[in-house]
Order: sequence, then C-alpha cells, then structure tokens
Amino acid sequence: MELTLTNFTKRFGDQTVIENLNLSVKSGEMIALLGPSGCGKSTTLFAICGIHKMDGGSLHFGADDVTRLPAQQRPVGVVFQNYALYPHMTVAENIAFPLKVQRKSRTEIGREVGVMAEMVQISNLLDRRPAQLSGGQQQRVALARAMVRKPDVLLLDEPLANLDAKLRLEMRSEIRRIQRETGITAILVTHDQVEAMSMCDRIALMKEGQIVQLDTAMGMYTNPIDQFVAGFLGNPPISFLPAEALNLTPPSAVGSTGPITLGIRPEHVGPQFGSAIEGEVTFVEPQGREELVDMRLPSGDALRAILPTGHCHVIGQKVKWGIQQDRVLAFTAEGARL
Repeated sequence: MELTLTNFTKRFGDQTVIENLNLSVKSGEMIALLGPSGCGKSTTLFAICGIHKMDGGSLHFGADDVTRLPAQQRPVGVVFQNYALYPHMTVAENIAFPLKVQRKSRTEIGREVGVMAEMVQISNLLDRRPAQLSGGQQQRVALARAMVRKPDVLLLDEPLANLDAKLRLEMRSEIRRIQRETGITAILVTHDQVEAMSMCDRIALMKEGQIVQLDTAMGMYTNPIDQFVAGFLGNPPISFLPAEALNLTPPSAVGSTGPITLGIRPEHVGPQFGSAIEGEVTFVEPQGREELVDMRLPSGDALRAILPTGHCHVIGQKVKWGIQQDRVLAFTAEGARL
C-alpha cells in the first residue's frame, strides 16, 4: 500500500512544529523517520495513525483519502516503544484483541493468532502474561498484535529503545525479516542511525519539522546534502575541520569564496593513504578487529581514523598519515554542500 503525506502541518497551540511536510512511501517499502529529539518524527507518525489531528495537508493510503478518518478506522498497525501490552491478558489474548474488536469468530481468531505467533517465533509463550516475558519477547508480542489484523501500513515508534544491545541487534533483523516476508509498507521512527541504516530501504532525515534529505542509507552517507546530514550519519562520526588545517582544497570547492569546512570520515584516514599529514595520537580505542585512533594536528584540530587492530598506537605517539582525497566532503561556512 502506497502512503502519501502532502503538505502536512501540525500545531500545538500557537506553535507550528511541522509545516508543509511531504512524504511518499512506496508499497512494500520500509522507510525510517530519523532525526534528533524534537525534530517531529513521532509527531508525523502519530498523525499517520490518527492519534494527532492534522492541522493542514492530506494523507492518502493508495487512492483513499484517510485524512479525516478516525484512528480506529485506519488500516494501520502500531508498535509503541513501551509495547503497551495488556498485563492481565495472556500472550494469546493480547494478540487476539484486535480480532475480537472486529468480532471475528473464535475459530478464525485461533487460527490467525497461531499464524502470527509462529511468524514472530513465540508459539511456546501463548499462555504466559507480559510480566513473565523478556523485553524481546514482549516486543514480538506487540509486533504480532499489530500485524494480526493485516493492516495496510505498519508503524513502529522507537520499537527497540528499551532493549539491550544484543536484543536490539536480534530484533532489528527479525522486524526486517517479518516486514519483507509480509510485504507490508512500514514506517520506523528512530533516533538511532544504525537502526535506520540497517533496517530500512530509505531514510527520511528530519530536522526542526522538515525532511532535510530522503535517500537510501548509502546514498545519504556518501552524498550528504549538507553538513548536518554528514554529521548525523556515521559511527564513529565524521571529522569536521577548516580547510587550512589540512592545506587542502577539494575540486568541489574550487571557485568558492569564504572559509570552507572539510568533512573526512574515519575510514578515509590512515597510513594506507600516504604520509602527508603529521600529528600526535591523543586517543586509542581498541574494538577487537579494529581500533579507533584520534590524531591532533598542529592546528589543534582533531582527525579520527579506523585502523585494523595491530598497529599498536599509543597516546603521545607522533604519526604521519594521509587521507583519501577524492572522498573528502566540502561545506560552506553555513553548512551547505559544495
């Protein structure tokens, strides 16, 4: 089911938090609304599911205008950050609840609950209550409950925020597997760039109520539209420093006037790219198969590199590194991409 949000505007009192936002999600696509806290991503999701009333614009599911449709009548399934399971109900009863509201027969409900439980791999937990489940198990129940009514669109609001690191990794792949198997159109709200990049077909990066850039994860990473996008994506983050610190003017910046900022990702720094830059090691973080190393330049600016484990750098060590110059990004003083 294709979803189209056109000129979406939302106000809280006298404050306009989103104005004329446009978003189109393809049928069967999973897209992330990514951005810092307060950027409007959850507000957008809540408007799509009907929790928030739209103050302007329109929302279409396929050819159907659902802008004024009450939340309970919209063909969406929602998974919230806190799971929102009914504590007095068993797992089976939680999953079955949307079907009971639709007055499905007991036989049909039993069949559909069984199918969903098998899909999310909790068939052995149907008689338990939420308090007897781990966070990951509760998340699977919430996902099954959202999917059991066969919605046109699946909405996920920070679904992994309450899980530990290992469970987050597991549930990232599980949610993506289920979304692909069912072919459902899905929107994920997250502030975690790793979640967005690993789970979704495209990312809508938001800032101050607007979509700054909409692209695939790799497209956005390699070709950011501005300095904000370049800085938001990437772990470890990109290094920003004035061009004078490296005495380098990338081809993209030739002809520009005024000071420019260079963006250099850690994987494009190191001895494998030559020895034109001298500096001092100020930080070393071993990470198993690789290590992060910070280098302080004579200008006082810092440059970070990702290097294979075994280089044995120590703080205070003098080093000479190079950079992969054709991968350097250049920005104006205002942050616009050159």
